[in-house]
Amino acid sequence: MLEAEFDRFAYEYEAQHAASIRLSGETPDYFAKYKIDDVAAVLRRAGIVPRRILDFGAGVGNSLGHMRAAFPDAEIVLLDPSAQSLDIAARRFPGQASLMPFDGMTIPYPGGTFDLAFAACVFHHIPDALHECLLSEIDRVLAPGGSFFVFEHNPANPLTRHAVRNCPFDENAVLIAAREMRSRMAAAGLSNARIAYRIFFPRLLSWLRPCERYLTGVPLGAQYFVHATKSLP
Repeated sequence: MLEAEFDRFAYEYEAQHAASIRLSGETPDYFAKYKIDDVAAVLRRAGIVPRRILDFGAGVGNSLGHMRAAFPDAEIVLLDPSAQSLDIAARRFPGQASLMPFDGMTIPYPGGTFDLAFAACVFHHIPDALHECLLSEIDRVLAPGGSFFVFEHNPANPLTRHAVRNCPFDENAVLIAAREMRSRMAAAGLSNARIAYRIFFPRLLSWLRPCERYLTGVPLGAQYFVHATKSLP
């Protein structure tokens, strides 16, 4: 979570990300949008409309446009240790969210502030020893009944491993298996979590993507999410 490490890649993030995923045939925006679509679909089925949203490790704001479209009335906070990344996000989406620098340890909001917390491919950049305390911080700022969605790369997928190996800003990444991520969340107090595997077909086989909703239990997708709900008092 070193600020300098993320600042170093902030202005090159989009180009480097696009190059690393070229075998998928998709753009970075495709991967950003599907995540928010998944979150919105899960919450919609549960009849939940979040009022305050935390984008943990928001970077240059790739999720923000889709998040704003899905939750137009929500207050959205982008939290990141990279000042340059937040500056880019502010210029891309002026007035669309609150921008909050992060010291890497303490989320600067009172307990129970957010109805929804979201982390998109963030934790593989964070040393394992810090995961439980940061997940506990996310649990702290979630309101009772609030949801946390963490999306990560699936180390069981060979194309994912190839993309990460060839991405400069992933040079220090340590991929996390879905069950291990769920276990760490449970240790931090985020229990009752479920895993869903995502992205099985490249653009060349996009006609098969409607089948993916039947494959969320198959641990071979390029990415996965773990969804936990904070227990009511």
